[in-house]
Amino acid sequence: MTVAPLRIGNASGFYGDRFDAMREMLTGGPLDVLTGDYLAELTMLILGRERLKNPSGGYARTFLGQLEECLGLAHERGVRIVANAGGLNPAGLADAVRQLADRLGIPVRVAHVEGDDLTAGHPRSLAAHAYLGGAGIAACLREGADIVVTGRVTDAALVTGPAVAHFGWAPDAYDRLAGAVVAGHVLECGTQATGGNYAFFTDHDPARLRHPGFPLAELHEDGTSVIAKHDGTGGLVDIGTVTAQLLYETSGARYAGPDVTARLDSVRLTQEAPDRVRISGVRGEAPPPTLKVGLNRLGGYRNEVAFVLTGLDIEAKAALVRAQMEAALDAAKSRPTEVRWDLARTDHPDASTEETASALLRLVVRDPDQDAVGRTLSSAAIELALASYPGFHVLAPPGKGSPYGVFEDVYVAQGAVAHVAVLHDGRRVPVAPAAGTLVLEPAPEPALPEPLPPGPTRRAPLGVVAGARSGDKGGNANVGVWVRSDDAWRWLVHQLTADRFQNLITESCHLKVVRHTLPNLRALNFVVEGILGEGVASQHRFDPQAKALGEWLRSRHLDIPEALL
Repeated sequence: MTVAPLRIGNASGFYGDRFDAMREMLTGGPLDVLTGDYLAELTMLILGRERLKNPSGGYARTFLGQLEECLGLAHERGVRIVANAGGLNPAGLADAVRQLADRLGIPVRVAHVEGDDLTAGHPRSLAAHAYLGGAGIAACLREGADIVVTGRVTDAALVTGPAVAHFGWAPDAYDRLAGAVVAGHVLECGTQATGGNYAFFTDHDPARLRHPGFPLAELHEDGTSVIAKHDGTGGLVDIGTVTAQLLYETSGARYAGPDVTARLDSVRLTQEAPDRVRISGVRGEAPPPTLKVGLNRLGGYRNEVAFVLTGLDIEAKAALVRAQMEAALDAAKSRPTEVRWDLARTDHPDASTEETASALLRLVVRDPDQDAVGRTLSSAAIELALASYPGFHVLAPPGKGSPYGVFEDVYVAQGAVAHVAVLHDGRRVPVAPAAGTLVLEPAPEPALPEPLPPGPTRRAPLGVVAGARSGDKGGNANVGVWVRSDDAWRWLVHQLTADRFQNLITESCHLKVVRHTLPNLRALNFVVEGILGEGVASQHRFDPQAKALGEWLRSRHLDIPEALL
């Protein structure tokens, strides 16, 4: 007997996403399950610091606020809710949801998933959490839970769990599980799949993109899915928006998780109808024998000051104040252990406003001692107010310095984690680790198409023909680049090599850059190792999460065949 498709929507891509999204998704059209992704590497650090102050906290409180408005709606419509808003304290959030439901008089069964917290085994970490799969979520749903809250699970687990519970897939139904993983990866960042942060946004009516609706997936028993959105909502769903999200924060053709390793090089996208993209052909393999564990710890304190350099002699002004500051820091009782300077030439010649005539010289310092980045930096900068370059001023005086975090990942055996589904009636159901595993290896590079024949070219930005999306994974950044025609792909795949990438993105020229090729998507994925230092919380660079790295790449000029322009 054929099982009906499962209609899964998303209402959150991060902690702080649009508050009204839960109501919009519940009232906008039919759903079976509504998910919410609240966790990121930085979020775990924020929740860890919060829990130091309040041991009963450590979860996403906005989720409770959303439920207060929407729990009745979900109950009336029979929509189950699955969210990782439990953060560091899923049991605490589950209790808070039960108290809320009791106060509102709404009879709901609340379950949660435990086992990801490995902090006790990593005493130097503020939070150490394994990325669990969807099996615990599936166990809760099979036993009748209306709401399931988790801690750290993979983003795609919010979809694989409901899919396994609904379709009854076996643990080795790898192709079907992989299809759910791909659908989950498209949904996880909310409106990034429906026109948000989209490289080709200028191709569409601006009014359509002002308030994009959140995405949903119609998941089928064979693992295929259709990515869509509720009728009448803003934004758009096309092959480009789905491709962009598929490339986001991934690396090679093998996309590994606790449930399955999905082969991104097997994904096929078809525009089935307006705002409906079918995902098919996804192949899966056994998951790796290990689970990723994200470690967050406090790295010390940081501070910064931005000197405004206006008008003429920008380089000389920068050299003067830099020499003065370095001498003052050297003479201080405690010089910061890390000192970094960056000059941003935002100035224009013969500018019509003072702001556009000005450049910014940014000084960032780090040290385990707060005084070294606070008092030391403040004294050195302020004492130069009347003794440095002409026009001396700063955007804001440096403060006391603030703590910064460090993220790293390690791996543990799947069996080393006590994955448990805690049901609505208090029963604790152990979740077995994956029975079959396969050590993760890089996928072989595919054969490349023939290059375009020689012809006239024109110097133009890469972004005229290629889209991009970029993001962070710990200290690494990924930049996914795709094109929209076979001829453009024949040009891109031969022209945008790892070496060419390093020439265009000069920050990467001394780093390791790995290129991955995904012909079905007409896409390349570049992983830049170490460009983000010790992760987003360390604030290593101007764009600490590499969100705009892809747009910088698109702005660089190459010789592009005129036939593509």
